[in-house]
Amino acid sequence: MSQSEQFKFSEDRVTGDLIVEQPSTGNVLTVVNTFTEMFPMWYMRFLVTAESYKWALNSARAVVGFGTSIIMSPAECGIEALVPADKTPDGRPGVLVQIYHSDRFLLKAQFLARVGQCVLTCPTTAVFDSLTKAKRRVKAGKSLASFGDGFQTRDRMFNRDVWRIPVMEGEFIIEESFGIMKGIAGGMFLILAENWKSGLEAAEKAVKAIRKVKGVITPFPGGICRSGSKVGSMKYKLKASTNHLFCPTLKKVVENSMVPENVNSVYEIVINGISLDSVKKALGVGIKATIEVPGVVQITSANYGGKLGPYNLYLKEALASIGLKW
Repeated sequence: MSQSEQFKFSEDRVTGDLIVEQPSTGNVLTVVNTFTEMFPMWYMRFLVTAESYKWALNSARAVVGFGTSIIMSPAECGIEALVPADKTPDGRPGVLVQIYHSDRFLLKAQFLARVGQCVLTCPTTAVFDSLTKAKRRVKAGKSLASFGDGFQTRDRMFNRDVWRIPVMEGEFIIEESFGIMKGIAGGMFLILAENWKSGLEAAEKAVKAIRKVKGVITPFPGGICRSGSKVGSMKYKLKASTNHLFCPTLKKVVENSMVPENVNSVYEIVINGISLDSVKKALGVGIKATIEVPGVVQITSANYGGKLGPYNLYLKEALASIGLKW
């Protein structure tokens, strides 16, 4: 048994599961020796600036609405980070936003719809590209500029090519072109806890830690999903349905339930990111944060034998990537 920081780790020689103990609380949990399946998605990453964080966030939160899962949402979206005024093109506070889609043409359509309805309309905002080195680009700003009904003008401002669109408030500034790149989607882990309070506390701590990682988003409400799904349905014609093997109320009803006897609540954390390394780090810090919470019994992931996506990342590998050793 070795010790890393405040935790003690040991590895089950048969299953490969990682047993983690926090001596200060006596909490013991298992990180199952399994992997999360991830897949590529196109993404856009852009900066919404405004006169204050209040208005930048008002706009960004509207942009990412109804952007949880491509299963039913028209895109997967999230707020990545707040950006201080001295780091933005126009010297105003900003919010970094990501939008994902499997089809790059539909991604552009989602960008136009969300920015057109949620940023163009919002007081004092402007929009700038954050993928300036991307080779694949779309002239989304030029497309939105037509709202100016012929009165819009192309200009060079803040060392960027922009469109200035007259609006009743004054004018709306949007960069002419935006980059599109391939990112990683679907990184996830499950938190199995004795009760929902412990599970939710652990999930909240995980999301708080993940939000410090550059280049990632957690697209579900508050970064947490309580209704993890499986592909398809056993009874209905659905794209996805409840992941019955991880439903605590069904652990004595269904065969091969994955819920231990002392677990009564399960939460899922889903992560999209600009690279495999960023998602790996986010998974690592997220899992580490859950270890600190009493009542957490197990950390695992739902996968489909590698058939869902081409990128398979073991949870232990994610922990090792942030420097934990055992």
